[in-house]
Amino acid sequence: MDVRVRFAPSPTGPLHMGGVRTALYNWLFARAHGGTFILRVEDTDQGRFVEGAEAYIEEALAWCGLSPDEGVKAGGDVGPYRQSERGPLYQEAVATLLDQGMAYLAFDTPEELNALRKAAEPDVWQYDATTRGNLRNSLHLSSEEIDALKADGVPYVVRFKTPDTDETVPLHDAIRGEVTFQSSVLDDKVLMKADGLPTYHLANVVDDHHMRISHVIRGEEWLPSAPLHVLLYRAFGWTHPVFAHLPLILKPTGNGKLSKRDGDAGGFPVFPLEWKDPKSGETWPGYREQGYSPEAFVNMLLMLGWNPGDEREMFLAADAAKEFSLDRVVKSGARFNPDKAKWFQEQHLRQAGSEPHVAAFQALLQARGQSWDDNTCKAALDMMLERVTFLEEVAQTDWLFGPPTAFQEKMVRKKWKDQTAGHLEDLALELEPLQEFTSDQVETTFKAFLEARELGFGQVLLPFRLALTGEGGGPSMFEFAAFLGKETTLQRLREGTAHIEALRAQTSDGATS
Repeated sequence: MDVRVRFAPSPTGPLHMGGVRTALYNWLFARAHGGTFILRVEDTDQGRFVEGAEAYIEEALAWCGLSPDEGVKAGGDVGPYRQSERGPLYQEAVATLLDQGMAYLAFDTPEELNALRKAAEPDVWQYDATTRGNLRNSLHLSSEEIDALKADGVPYVVRFKTPDTDETVPLHDAIRGEVTFQSSVLDDKVLMKADGLPTYHLANVVDDHHMRISHVIRGEEWLPSAPLHVLLYRAFGWTHPVFAHLPLILKPTGNGKLSKRDGDAGGFPVFPLEWKDPKSGETWPGYREQGYSPEAFVNMLLMLGWNPGDEREMFLAADAAKEFSLDRVVKSGARFNPDKAKWFQEQHLRQAGSEPHVAAFQALLQARGQSWDDNTCKAALDMMLERVTFLEEVAQTDWLFGPPTAFQEKMVRKKWKDQTAGHLEDLALELEPLQEFTSDQVETTFKAFLEARELGFGQVLLPFRLALTGEGGGPSMFEFAAFLGKETTLQRLREGTAHIEALRAQTSDGATS
């Protein structure tokens, strides 16, 4: 089978991370089978169209490395790839269904239908095989009545005619297995709206057929619509594609579908890129702007619903494509964990090593008025990447760029003793003669110093760190000293010691007075 899959978002707002996961699974499936990944823009809902949403979708997919093989920009031989430009195909399809008696014209007004729904409460009323005979539609109106309604400009829609008698509609889902539906629960869905534009149900079936889609991989929310789509394929005399309905991405609590509101409340993004609403002006954060790498973001989404069959979690998309299969997609919802998202970011940051991050780090340095060469940047990253989640954190570490201006008072009180200043001055004297100021040489000299004076690590190492950084935690002090160089290390050591001693004196005087 020639594998052809599509991702078909609507430009009604920003692309949610659930949508990105759908695109990812389609892309992976296509790559796993040497197939084609298509981006189709379903923009027939003009009432909900949002300016800039289509460009946002394209940019988000590009950032994630999920560029389509066919689409609005990529082109292809089954275009156009915007539904708003495919009108003749839908008109032809509707005409076919009307000619075959599989669809009909309905002239009922929204007010009339709302009144029927209201009257049926608490029961649910729907337009179906049991009710359509009493309504204003072409199934029982005469041709003269229909012509008169049209002449008077009465709006009408085209509805699908579900089976008159109840029947079982079988469906094999590639993820969920055999699923059956009863046609009696289906209503006569609108296929063509009064404005002449198709609904999702008609357009996606027609487009999937003409675009030769082999597998429809979409969210679970579309599963209730699947029997209608199967019936539509049957009405046209077409073979329907393989369906696969993906599980929901759940809230961090595991209760309900993840939404933008959850992100607002939990302080985490639900969009791949930052989005500014063109109407309200409100802005929502994106994973890219918060410092996540696309590799980490995609890896996180990959594991929200799929597993390789073992304990592995770390994947690049290209590697995952070699193993991806729909039978490894879970049926139940996948709970989103913001802390796990950060874990993936940390792992990918470190796994890549320092070299790929040099250019981005230099850009961050420029923003704070610094300019380092490649080797200095690499040395800083080698030292720091194991201790941060985002690259920006390295650029925000002030003591990398200059001596500390503040010192952690709690650590000073706990670790700085009356004899500490003398120990550090003696250490400075030991470090001063070193010809090669490497981390190994500094470490060797430091340990020899402790041994000669019978001092413990804790008595000197943390004060050493405090004098150089002002903080009680950080990278290896031997690496950091080598990074600074001998002259800067000794200067910081002596100036920091003097500063802390002065602070202790002030504190002591204040306590005495």
